[in-house]
Amino acid sequence: MLKRTYDGQDCNIARSLEVVGERWTLLIVRSAFLGINRFDGFLSTLDIARNVLATRLARLVENGLMEKIPYQEKPVRFEYRLTPKGNDLARAVIALMQWGDRNLPNEGGPPRQAQHIGCEGLVQSQLHCTECAREVHTEEVAVRRTR
Repeated sequence: MLKRTYDGQDCNIARSLEVVGERWTLLIVRSAFLGINRFDGFLSTLDIARNVLATRLARLVENGLMEKIPYQEKPVRFEYRLTPKGNDLARAVIALMQWGDRNLPNEGGPPRQAQHIGCEGLVQSQLHCTECAREVHTEEVAVRRTR
């Protein structure tokens, strides 16, 4: 049986999955990138159960990926804004979106594309070497233990 946590795994992917590995969590983050930031907005666009949404939002706030900001006093209501830590997921979300476009293509083409604001060029998720600054292909990558 698959465990629900990754305790004991010495792996940065496993640690990341502890925070963003549940499918609703990444869809909430995607929606936040699309400009949705209120509970009702997430609820209507995701077709998610209220209790599941509340739990996932609380976990994103607890892990520092979103902040909860009041926008109304009576009744008290909140917006959920991505923090710098949450915005840093853009690379992973764009890479996952592009992987899906390549490997699980939609018959009508991609429903969304990441575009550079200003010139409207497409934004690509790519691997680059920090030493020579060259684009690197996956067959040129070796993942090695550092300790």
